[in-house]
Formats: sequence, C-alpha cells, structure tokens
Amino acid sequence: MPIINRVAEFHPEMTEWRRDFHMHPELGFEEVRTSRIVAEKLREFGCDEVVTGIAKTGVVGVIHGANGKNGRAIGLRADMDALPIEEATGVPHASTVPGKMHACGHDGHTTMLLGAAKYLAETRNFDGTVYVIFQPAEENLAGGGVMVEEGLFDRFPVDRVYGLHNWPGAPAGTFLWREGPVMAAVANLEVTITGKGAHGALPFQGNDPIVIAASIVQALQTIVARNLDAADAGVITIGHINGGHTYNVIPETVTMLGTARWFLPEVGDLMEQKFKSLVTGIAASFGATATAEFHRAYPATINEPESTKLAEKAALAVAGAERVAHMPKPTMGAEDFAFMLNERPGAYLMLGGGRTATDPGVHHPLYDFNDEILPIGASYWATLVEQQLPRG
Repeated sequence: MPIINRVAEFHPEMTEWRRDFHMHPELGFEEVRTSRIVAEKLREFGCDEVVTGIAKTGVVGVIHGANGKNGRAIGLRADMDALPIEEATGVPHASTVPGKMHACGHDGHTTMLLGAAKYLAETRNFDGTVYVIFQPAEENLAGGGVMVEEGLFDRFPVDRVYGLHNWPGAPAGTFLWREGPVMAAVANLEVTITGKGAHGALPFQGNDPIVIAASIVQALQTIVARNLDAADAGVITIGHINGGHTYNVIPETVTMLGTARWFLPEVGDLMEQKFKSLVTGIAASFGATATAEFHRAYPATINEPESTKLAEKAALAVAGAERVAHMPKPTMGAEDFAFMLNERPGAYLMLGGGRTATDPGVHHPLYDFNDEILPIGASYWATLVEQQLPRG
C-alpha cells in the first residue's frame, strides 16, 4: 500500500501516542491533558501558530506551505473525546480511568492528524495554509458546533474542511466515500407522563401512566411505518423508561428517553410534529397529561459533491482503486462534523479498521482502535493537502 514513506517512519511513535491517549481518556470538554499534549506536539513539530482554548479544550495548528500564505487554505479535523464506558478489552494499554474509555477511536483520529501535522510541518510540500483542527466533545455535546459558534472559520478561513472516521466494519486500510448524506440528523426525545398513583390491586382508583407509556411506545413506531414516504429514512427509538419503585404500587409519573434520526429536513419536521401530537394526544385520551420534548442535537452530515471527489482522489492515491469503495448507503449514526459542513464545503470519509469479520464495533467495551491504520490515515491527510494545495 503506497503510504508516504516518511509517514511510515512515524508509525512506532504514532502507536505510542495513540496508546497513551487510550490509557488516559477524557470526556467532552474535559480533554485538558489530551489538548495539552496535542498543543505541545504541534509546537514541537514547528507549526507556525498553535491556538488553544477554542470551545474550552479545542486546539488549532496553523501550517503554512513552502511559499507562505497565498490565500488558499484547507481544514482537517479530528475529534479528541472519549465515552463514559467501562473498558473490557484487557489490553496492556487499557484505560486507567474507571468508567471512561476511547470506545469510538477518537484516540486514533487525534493521532493520525498529529502524524500528518508532523509530516506537513516538516516537508511544507504545498502552497497555502493548512489548519489542523482538534475538536473536543463530539459525543453528544456538539463541540464542533461550539467551535463554529466561537468563530472557527472566521479566525481560520478555509476553502474546504474534511473529516475522517475509523470504521471497524470495513477491512483495515480501505476507504469508503459517498456524496450527499453520510450520517443522520439526531434529536433527543424526553417524555413525562403524569397520571394518578394507586395501589396495584386497585388500578381503577388511579390512572396508570405505565399503561399509557406502553401505548405511546407502540404508537411512536407508526411515525416511520405509516407517516414517512417509504423512500425516505427515519428512526425513532425509546431507549429508557422509568416509572414506579416496587411491585404493587401504580406510580404517579413515568419518564421516557429516546432518539430520532433522519436525513431530510422535512422528515425531521414531520417526525417532531407527529411525536409531540401522538404523545400528548394519547395521554389525553387516557385522561392524563404528558410533555414531549424534541431536542434537536446534530444536523445531518452532508458531503459536498466536489469535495467528496477530491477526497476520493486522495484515498485512491494512498490505498489504490481496489481498496476505495462507494459507501452504498448512509448510516443512522450522527456526527457533529455536520456543523462544520454547514459552514464550509467538505467531505467526511470512513477508513476501515477491521481486523476480522467479528471485530467489536464502536461504542463497545471491547473495542480498540487498530494501530495498523495510523500511517494510512496520516498519509491520506497529507496527500489531500498536497493534491489540493499543490506547489506552484
């Protein structure tokens, strides 16, 4: 595989960086140690400028090409945060922090972009400016949105911005690309049903919110099955129900939490309207009340066509045609890189990291990033820059 020779030489130290990050996971907006190490390494590499404190713990490194600034610029983004999961891998570099682990590969994402930054700062084989963006709080806290709100692209004006995510479901070293939607928009759902408590043996004296909750959960599935065009995509899942404390008492209230996913804006609007009307209407039909909160979190991640072609070109140069494939359909997972793509054209690719067909997926306590793909990802970043900002 034609990874850049100089980047391949970084592989042992990149592995050390990645495993160190893995051993010391930090949750969103708490990446103090991680961002400090990132900033120290960027300065050590000779970046022209290193800016910290964006979105609390975000870091941006500025690297000018061989002929300095010429008005052209590209942004490369990696996320840094971990997840509140207890690690079960048993590897020597397992998390040393109880209840926290890098279960989504952000330790690898950070490392691959650091490897590319080291190469780009050393070689300067491009004209223009590269901004290496190390983003906090991708997991549920919209750190990418916060960086944008704090003027990321006003301070670091880019023509295009790119993201890359490891994908353990694809063979190691393969790239997956697609134009248009690649990841879904997401909303967090909260429901509170208020009925009337009673003795479990005398339900006629109360108004059972658990029975009402059961009716609501069933009815919510009709939003996708009977309200969306079959050609459109949407998901509603209730993932948490809480009500009551013992065997024989009907509680006064039940709370539910869930998620909604979609790609098209009009689908999201329809899902919100139907969700609220079903929850409140069903509760009212039982003589109870309910609140239905539809908190929009991330927009859909939409790859701009021309940027996607440019990303595919770089992937082909690194991996070869037999290891670069079209992603046949988007995933219902969500990604706050969407906020950056809403501001600038760009693309988000997947880099296969699977060792075997039965590898654990991301967000699993047995997941561990595949260190063998570190130089592949770093080479992709470097190639993307050299192709889009060619010298002369």
